[in-house]
Amino acid sequence: MSLPLLAEAVTVSGTEKETAAVIFLHGLGDSGHGWADAMTAIQLPHVKYICPHAPRIPVTLNMKMTMPSWFDLMGLSPDSPEDEAGIKRAAENIKAIIDHEAKNGIPANRVLLGGFSQGGALSLYTALTCQQQLAGVVALSCWLPLHKSFPQAASASGNRDMPILQCHGEMDPMIPVQFGAMTSEKLKVIVNPQKITFRTYPGLMHSSCPQVKGDFGCNMHEYQCSICVNISL
Repeated sequence: MSLPLLAEAVTVSGTEKETAAVIFLHGLGDSGHGWADAMTAIQLPHVKYICPHAPRIPVTLNMKMTMPSWFDLMGLSPDSPEDEAGIKRAAENIKAIIDHEAKNGIPANRVLLGGFSQGGALSLYTALTCQQQLAGVVALSCWLPLHKSFPQAASASGNRDMPILQCHGEMDPMIPVQFGAMTSEKLKVIVNPQKITFRTYPGLMHSSCPQVKGDFGCNMHEYQCSICVNISL
């Protein structure tokens, strides 16, 4: 297991016995700190929130500048070259965190993966290639990495019936909402299409907002959606 990834993560502990976990992955150049604050705002007492920091690596898209990044990025279009080895390595590191939580009493089917932008992309790829059944995925303003390898890449996945919530700003200039819609359609041939929810937000650019965080929170607080049921008490 990548011990530094977990050891250095920002963790928001539950206020009661922890019986579920949310692993939330930040976007390019960010850290887990800001999203840990967001998780605190929607915290459930029995849930542990884990917000890891991506390693610092040179990023081709940003003129090889070194910054926090889960894997290298060459471009942001569906046809851009991709860092296949880096994506797969990052996914294994996240799966190692899931395994660690399972060994410490929180089974994989009580673990929700989530992320924003590059972190959301990694959360989707990790879940769809994970043999263990997970609670679900919340994917914000993102895409599916190595999309041409699916559905074959998910042939051994335990998550073909997993609920996925996608949220995307309609004015996103970095990852256009059309890419989010294409991802949603692709997901429908990988997992049960009835479990896919794709929500768009008028006027929202490449960022989150109270409404997005509210929808994320609502999935865990206000109504019994599939994800909520999977990590409820």
